Amino acid sequence: MRTLLIPLLCLATTLQAKTSEHPATGYPITPVPFTSVSVTDNFWGQRLRATREVTVPLAFSKCEETGRYRNFENATAHLKDPSKVFEVKESTFPFDDTDPYKTIEGASYLLQTYPDKHLRHYIDSIIDIIGAAQEPDGYLYTARTQNPAHPHPWSGSSRWSSEEQGSHELYNLGHMVEAAIAHYQATGSRKFLDIAIRYADCVCREVGPAAGQACIVPGHQIPEMALAKLYLVTGDKKYLDEAKFLLDYRGKTTIVHEYSQAHRPVVEQDEAVGHAVRAAYMYAGMADVAALTGDTAYIHAIDRIWDNIVSKKLYITGGIGATNQGEAFGKNYELPNMTAYCETCAAIGFTYVNHRLFLLHGESKYYDVLERTLYNGLISGVSLDGGTFYYPNPLASNGQHKRQPWFGCACCPSNICRFIPSLPGYVYAVRDRSVYVNLFLANSATMTVGGKRVQLSQQTSYPWNGDITITVDKNAAGSFALKIRIPGWLQGHVLPSDLYSYSDDIKSQGYTCTLNGEEVLNTTAATLTADGYLTLADRKWKKGDRVQLHFDMQPRTVRADAHVREDRGMICVERGPLVYCAERPDGYAAAENDFDITRLLVNQKPHFQLGSLTIANTPVTTLITDAQLLDFDAQGRLSPTDVRLTLIPYYAWCHRGSGKMRVWLRRDL
Repeated sequence: MRTLLIPLLCLATTLQAKTSEHPATGYPITPVPFTSVSVTDNFWGQRLRATREVTVPLAFSKCEETGRYRNFENATAHLKDPSKVFEVKESTFPFDDTDPYKTIEGASYLLQTYPDKHLRHYIDSIIDIIGAAQEPDGYLYTARTQNPAHPHPWSGSSRWSSEEQGSHELYNLGHMVEAAIAHYQATGSRKFLDIAIRYADCVCREVGPAAGQACIVPGHQIPEMALAKLYLVTGDKKYLDEAKFLLDYRGKTTIVHEYSQAHRPVVEQDEAVGHAVRAAYMYAGMADVAALTGDTAYIHAIDRIWDNIVSKKLYITGGIGATNQGEAFGKNYELPNMTAYCETCAAIGFTYVNHRLFLLHGESKYYDVLERTLYNGLISGVSLDGGTFYYPNPLASNGQHKRQPWFGCACCPSNICRFIPSLPGYVYAVRDRSVYVNLFLANSATMTVGGKRVQLSQQTSYPWNGDITITVDKNAAGSFALKIRIPGWLQGHVLPSDLYSYSDDIKSQGYTCTLNGEEVLNTTAATLTADGYLTLADRKWKKGDRVQLHFDMQPRTVRADAHVREDRGMICVERGPLVYCAERPDGYAAAENDFDITRLLVNQKPHFQLGSLTIANTPVTTLITDAQLLDFDAQGRLSPTDVRLTLIPYYAWCHRGSGKMRVWLRRDL
């Protein structure tokens, strides 16, 4: 195995971010890039360190160990000597090429913030291996090239012939392009970008509606997002045209089914169906193409589908995909807990969708959903130490679930590799002369407002408390408005729908806002506007100006809509953006060895105390409440026993061994 020497740099919570100009995106709102946001946060700093020191090195080593690189080497050997062919094992997948791509993408994000010549050299060596496997016309797909006469069984007898059934040729292109752009932006090197461009050019020549082209669409979406991004990087409109073709022809080719959202043209769709990851990537691609082309039909379709998800198909953890049959959305209100699929990749894809819808519409509700997914159903997919992973993220377990160090189908670990390092790019955004503060984490950031630089910093211990300080460190832009998201959970809304509702006596939680020590809430200086933001009016900010916010964070109980059959008679518990769960190690009863959370009945009006635990060497805030453990006495009569129950954040479950876990707890008999 090649030596993987990615040294552990000194532990530091600060990401040394480069500043860069905001690229044109087509969206009315421009995100402040992650390279301009330096994270000093304890909560997210721990996650970023784990990704850098554990997850990315692990993913690279697994690519070596499981033959991902060997596939490229075999393809290269065949190109050099066509008499050499290699068996393509059915136990592998034709999309295995994307695991190196996604890991390179995440590692490239890290290079921008943690310059590391050893890591850069390692990435370059892998890019050399990848590039050598590219065919002369740009085609790069090892599942075929290493044995053209007998490719992988999913690949079809010729290029593109089985794309809609499962070859993943275009899916591989999508991840290659995304990784190559990240590497180019991180290093300035065109080595990987030029490889990706050659494959994209091959696709543009061979896939399309013209005579002699393969008129097919991706079996697994993502090239639409990637090609739109490649257009932004290169300025070559053929990539945007290709992305739009891949969307416009969906539902019009030979394969018509819900599994890959090909049951009807995308602009006619109004319900989330089929494979949840494919769906989320397609909706994100539709948003990108709509922003760049002005196609409002795409936007109307995404809006309808988003409303269907948020009102009928979204888990309380922000996860999507109810069933393991097809890793798919279920029917409306079909949200089982034990068998919930909630794939980690789907959570990442849904984060992409909500981010893009915010950039289109500018409403805080999209970030309310994004935050719920981010803090619960997304980061639950990787252990706190960054070394083990969930593929599905269920809301109940009898002990059969355990994070794994890798999977044969390894899309989720490599996807986590690329997402976590990109998180700083979700904190701020700019529109004209307004600066949006969307996520709350300690950081310093540089952004451009009206062509001039503004530097802001945040100090907070969110999500453990709701105290946030935003300081203006430099302002060369003159006057601008500051728009701070007031989370829906703070205003009494679990979601921007009626799918879930708070079931306690708290109508809403309070918040305060001061500017340089003076209360400004509900004055002309600071108004909660219809878009869900506390808007501090356009003013000329000075160095040292300080906005201080306090969000109340009372524990809340939540009920699901009565249509959600499995949650009837149940509640779940939240505090701030975090969903909590009950897990076997945290129950206290008269006979602890007998403790069974499935026999718990929580009080009708529970009261909670804050506590603390250290899980996987990481401190978490817990919630402690009274409950009853139901059992039968010697005479066969129901005999409740009073217990004290400790709840932990959902993302932290199953770090202390496998056992029973429940997000939804019974309150009604």
